[in-house]
Parts: sequence; C-alpha cells; structure tokens
Amino acid sequence: QRKAAEERQRRMERIKRRKAQGLQDRYLYDYTFSNDNGQNPLMDKAHAYVENWKEAYKSNIGLLLFGDVGTGKSFFAGCIANALLDRDVPVLMTNFPTILNRLTGMFSEDRADFITSFDEYDLLIIDDLGVERSTEYAMEQMFFVIDSRYRSRRPMIITTNLKLSELKNPPDLAHARIYDRILERCAPILFDGKNFREENAGATRQTAKDIVNSKHD
Repeated sequence: QRKAAEERQRRMERIKRRKAQGLQDRYLYDYTFSNDNGQNPLMDKAHAYVENWKEAYKSNIGLLLFGDVGTGKSFFAGCIANALLDRDVPVLMTNFPTILNRLTGMFSEDRADFITSFDEYDLLIIDDLGVERSTEYAMEQMFFVIDSRYRSRRPMIITTNLKLSELKNPPDLAHARIYDRILERCAPILFDGKNFREENAGATRQTAKDIVNSKHD
C-alpha cells in the first residue's frame, strides 16, 4: 500500500513537471474539459481524440483545426493537451513566434538539437499557424520543425485562422512544403459549427474519422 502511494506521488510530480514543460503559457492550464461551457458541439471530437489516443499515436493521426478567430480552436487543442498530460503523456503546446524567438541567436548545431528535442513529446501542438512573419529564415525554420515531426512519425495538432483553400493553394514553394506535410498528416476540422471535414489524405482519412467521431461516455 505504501509502495502504491509512493508511486502515485511520483506520478503526480512527473505530471506536474510535464505540464510545466508542455504548457508554457499559464492561461493554458485553464483550457480543460471541466471548463468547457458545452456550447461547441465539436468538443465531442476532442474527447474522442483523447479516448482514442493510443490509436491516434500509433497511426500518426494529427488534427488541423481551422476557422475564424474566436471559434474555440485553441481551447479545443488545450483541452486535449491537458487531458493527455493528466494521463502522463508528454505534450508540448507552443507557437511559431515562440519557437522562432528561441532559435534566434542559436548556432546551427544548437538549432538542430532544439528542433529535434520536440521529438521527446508524443504530441506537438502548434497554435496559430500563420501569425508569424513569412521571412525566408522563418519559413525555413518552420519547415525544419514540421518536417522533423513528419519524419519522426509522431502526431501534431495545428490551429490556424487560415482557410483550407489557402493551405491547399499556397502562395509559394516555401509555404507549400510546410502545408503539404501538415495536410498529409492532420485531419482537418472546420470551426464554424459544421461537421468534420474529410479532405485529408486518403490513407489516413478513415482512421481519422473513426478516432474523432467515436462516442465517449
């Protein structure tokens, strides 16, 4: 019994550490299912993703949450992050301005190590794709992050105010390289009150639908 209590204590401390590392903005701690007002029907899909996490992880199924500002995309992603962290799953929720800020001033070797460090997280959530400045340097670093994730075969969740048509018809090759990787691995969910969109790559479509459309108790 004492051993079990010690193990519980260790687990709680580990989860606390994971949250401190993975949720770098304090307000994200409040993005939880218990704080959901029940007004967004899409939240069922967030619950389903968490309940089916093992399958999502094994099949490398991510999500692309797109739609207008203020439609609940970041809250949706944050709820998934907190729920998985509470289950002792390593999750990082960040954004490209923060990543680019960290990379500035690093030597190329350190930059590579920093980008590779994201692979320590079973789930990488990048909030607000598209708000960063599209300089050549920024686009290159963004591609390295997305490509590294893609090659590691670990899922990512992306939130963006960009339209799906903008992601599918990028303005140039630099954007295309990034968006193609995302669209191949992330199942799009439109945040405007409508249902799950099925435009993601054929190979992952059915698995993605099964994962986010299953009912939770």
